[in-house]
Amino acid sequence: MGKELSRKTHSVTGGYDISVAETGSGPTVIFIHGSGPGASGVSNFRQNIDAFVDGGYRVVLPDLIGYGQSSKPVDIDYTLALFTDTLYEALQAQGVEKATLIGNSLGGGIALQLALDHPEFVDRLILMAPGCIHEREYYFKMPGIAGMVSSFGGPDFNEDEQRRLITNLVYDPVHVTDALVKERFAVARTQPKDVIVRMRTPNLGPRLGEIKVPIQLFWGRDERFMPLEGIDLFFEACEDVRCMTFNKVGHWVQVERAEEFNRYALAFLNG
Repeated sequence: MGKELSRKTHSVTGGYDISVAETGSGPTVIFIHGSGPGASGVSNFRQNIDAFVDGGYRVVLPDLIGYGQSSKPVDIDYTLALFTDTLYEALQAQGVEKATLIGNSLGGGIALQLALDHPEFVDRLILMAPGCIHEREYYFKMPGIAGMVSSFGGPDFNEDEQRRLITNLVYDPVHVTDALVKERFAVARTQPKDVIVRMRTPNLGPRLGEIKVPIQLFWGRDERFMPLEGIDLFFEACEDVRCMTFNKVGHWVQVERAEEFNRYALAFLNG
């Protein structure tokens, strides 16, 4: 990533701070990261930022509550409404009036909830293995989520454990660099375990038909977190959906196939 980022912090309801990075100019795209320990907007989409700026887009990279440089409250439930409402309030303060939402995993679920709550705000959706379209118990049966059990939030959590958790997300561990491990560990060691163990998300699957904007899905065929049958839920319920799948790719299409993801996502936006 070579683009210079500006960063602002917005105070939102509850007294929380939400940190938002931004670069580029043009129509707005908002990258919404997932829930892995140490996640942040810039860290999760480092390989995508320059391509979208060069493509003529204003790129906005928020850190969700509990992550990155945003507030990390303890002794609360991290509900989908908390993630979504604090993010929307911060984006309003950032001056975003309408945008394409690009979300991975939990970030995809947040994008769906934003599209349901504020349809006038969302232009299009680009979703990479989005969450929140099945019951929580169903996700717990997935091997990737079972592998996320760790010492995160405790004194024994270290860089080796951070590396194992990131490796669990990808098909090929070549994507798990020492720099990435250190970057995410620096954030993870500041996070409360509540951000994972007290996460509460509903099943938005029955409401997918309410979303009317065009949707581009990306899904790894070797995905171990979000069941592939989620693709059919979108095709059956929504009016305007296309999906691209990749073999030998796990939970991070935008990382594991960054060049192709950038090219196909921009073609969808420009089409």
